[in-house]
Amino acid sequence: MTAPHRRTLTEDGVSAKTAAALRAAMQRLFHGKPQHTDGRLTKENLWREAQVSRATMNRATGILTEWDSHIADRGTTTPGEARRDEEITRLGRKLAEKTRECTLLNKRLDAAATAIAALHHDNTQLRQELAATGGNLTPLRGMTEIRAKGAMR
Repeated sequence: MTAPHRRTLTEDGVSAKTAAALRAAMQRLFHGKPQHTDGRLTKENLWREAQVSRATMNRATGILTEWDSHIADRGTTTPGEARRDEEITRLGRKLAEKTRECTLLNKRLDAAATAIAALHHDNTQLRQELAATGGNLTPLRGMTEIRAKGAMR
């Protein structure tokens, strides 16, 4: 008879093979390169990524301590999510800048439209006055000399 096979546990509380699988899964998740999950930094994804049971993962207290420490230091954002969030922030700033620019241009457009409307009104009024006087224009004093000087050049 042979002696029953005893599993040798590491200081993490699981076999060396399980510890290696959990650590490899942890690294894949931390680096945004999951093979068996969606890559979110959750304990559920850790045991699924390592392809071990939840109970087995829960016995690996040393590895879970490392996991918790990493999550506490860096948060649960994966590298891809961090890049996405940075892009969203950059685009938000760009949108705010363009919104300010559009607001300024709209104010300028409104001012120009107001000035054009005022000039149109003045022009209409001047045309009405001209029509009321019979269309005769009276040159301003000195205009004859100005025209003559312009013709000499």
